Amino acid sequence: MMKNLFMKMSLAVAFFAFISTHSIAQLNLCDVNGINQVTGQPCVNTIVTSVPFLRIIPDARSGAMGDVGIAISPDANAMHFNTSKLAFADQDLGLSATYTPWLRALGLQDVYLAYLSGYRKIDDLQTVGLGLRYFSLGTIQFTDENGQPLGSDRPNEFELSLAYSRKLSDKFAAGLAMKYIYSRLANGQTVEDETITPGNAFAGDLSFTYRTPMEIGGRDSRLTIGTSISNLGTKISYTQSANRDFIPTNLGIGAGLEYDIDDFNSINFAIDINRLLVPTPPGGDPFSEANAGGGDPDIPDYKEQSVMSGILSSFGDAPGGFGEEMRENTYSVGVEYWYDKQFAVRVGHFNEHRTKGNRKFFTVGLGLKYNIFGLNFSYLVPTTNQRNPLDNTLRFSLLFDFGAFEGER
Repeated sequence: MMKNLFMKMSLAVAFFAFISTHSIAQLNLCDVNGINQVTGQPCVNTIVTSVPFLRIIPDARSGAMGDVGIAISPDANAMHFNTSKLAFADQDLGLSATYTPWLRALGLQDVYLAYLSGYRKIDDLQTVGLGLRYFSLGTIQFTDENGQPLGSDRPNEFELSLAYSRKLSDKFAAGLAMKYIYSRLANGQTVEDETITPGNAFAGDLSFTYRTPMEIGGRDSRLTIGTSISNLGTKISYTQSANRDFIPTNLGIGAGLEYDIDDFNSINFAIDINRLLVPTPPGGDPFSEANAGGGDPDIPDYKEQSVMSGILSSFGDAPGGFGEEMRENTYSVGVEYWYDKQFAVRVGHFNEHRTKGNRKFFTVGLGLKYNIFGLNFSYLVPTTNQRNPLDNTLRFSLLFDFGAFEGER
């Protein structure tokens, strides 16, 4: 019943749910090297963590550029990608609010992500930020193993983050964010004599940004390079058992180039590479004696690692060796065109290997900016038969640039 209950919750969350069933179906066909014994091809071996809502891109601007965000120009949504960028913000105060419908293609109307973030520059060197992420899973009907109703509830999750960014030189900045994570999925339900309680975790982000002006063909340009380790924190559990899950600790590296075509037209190029810093499930059956290390027989060995051990091992624990390690990276590329800094057109592409989730899609979007207001839209176009929670969904962000308003007064 425990597995059934959490499978239903995973379907509601629908972040990695579309790959979980495929992975489990192939599990017993895989040898310890991650090779399917029937086809001879690499097995589907996705990395699944708790609270995956932390990795949902909350910004419609980035969502229109293939989910890039580490090294694009800073705004209030830098809280999600790279807090150190806030030190390079042009204005003294900015706010952003984003609404992302989730699973609309499946007819669900009450599952969504809401994100509110903002920053304030203390002086020319220091900036502070605040972010609140709320994920509603809608109404879920709970049943027992016989299909008998156990009542309904409205699960939800949220993250509260505080950030500090400081310039260490004119071109280099560092950022630190602290987070509290709350996940209430099946509160009060009893499974195998254990009562489900809300999960709590604490985490932090550490990021760095290098930003320098340059000239290309006699025109002004700006190069940005950034890196961020996000969601570095405690494990999370929904029961009193020793079975605790990793949260989605992530390493991201990005580069961006802004090029002024002329006084009215500019174009931006950006690329991000991301990978989860959590252990990779072993090949074969993770509960088999071959993978048992003498710990709890009901908990796979890879889940019993400490957080730091999991981070360090994540660079070399894939059963398929270096080739599988490289397949665990995701790649995002995006292009943004601005006319007179008031109207933007954006396109992008996101790519994840078929054995690690198979998320592949193009994105498009528009941006409008007038006075203190900005409005961004994005739309996702899938390129495979793999279902995506954002299929046929329009999301939008509203930005407030109060620094620009003060400058005109």
